[in-house]
Amino acid sequence: MRATAEASAPRATGADALAAWRLRREPFYQPVGDEVNAFEAAAACRLPVLLKGPTGCGKTRFVEHMAWRLQRPLVTVACHEDLSAGDLAGRWLLDAQGTHWQDGPLALAARHGAVCYLDELVEARADATVLLHPLADTRRVLPLERRGELLQAHPDFLLVVSYNPGYQGLHKALKPSMRQRFTALQFDYPAPAQEAAVVAREAGVELPLAQQLVALGQRTRRLHDHGLEEGASTRMLVHAAALVRAGLPPAAAARQAVAIPLSDEPGLQRTLQALVEAVFGPVA
Repeated sequence: MRATAEASAPRATGADALAAWRLRREPFYQPVGDEVNAFEAAAACRLPVLLKGPTGCGKTRFVEHMAWRLQRPLVTVACHEDLSAGDLAGRWLLDAQGTHWQDGPLALAARHGAVCYLDELVEARADATVLLHPLADTRRVLPLERRGELLQAHPDFLLVVSYNPGYQGLHKALKPSMRQRFTALQFDYPAPAQEAAVVAREAGVELPLAQQLVALGQRTRRLHDHGLEEGASTRMLVHAAALVRAGLPPAAAARQAVAIPLSDEPGLQRTLQALVEAVFGPVA
């Protein structure tokens, strides 16, 4: 289960304030390199981690898997352009019992020792990223100015952020003052054989279909230099496979899950449709 800034954490009660954010079963993740050991080393040193990679390549699933391995709760925040420091830190609330402070997702994780995952950090407002500075260096503190508290992070607290370098512009780049506080892991789409195995397992389909979908995904990724912002993600390929499992013909499933969502530009749409037909034949 995840906490977002739009639906902030419930008022902490009982012995385990993060019970709702504990993973109930192990999330599947297929390692593609030494990223598991690298993450565990950073966690052991209490060093924040920056994950870089394209959309849908497995960054979020990796964080879920690592939180499970570390046996820590996972609080996830989907960052957006209106996300403020107050959304992360917390706010005063008024209810029938009076006024009380409610920790935001970042403060909740820091106070009680969770992994806090800020997905697509570059989308957040500048004041939200600045809030992370003292938490992401050797101080490991979170200033809660509205409450007059300097929150010392729990020993088990781990800060993880991600972003997609392909979407960075001049107005959405992480500043050196932020980047240099983090250790970093680079993610990309798996090798074809690994990606096909992941698609087959996640969608519950046979390997030959997964291999065809991966071949389609690879072809779309080659269109990056021809106007397509980003090719098909592993997630999109899993969606297409799931549609086939639900009864759609492969060509129709690939069109619905891959070709149509990737672009609104008519020329690219025709190209993507041609790629689908090249792999699966005409859409009925």
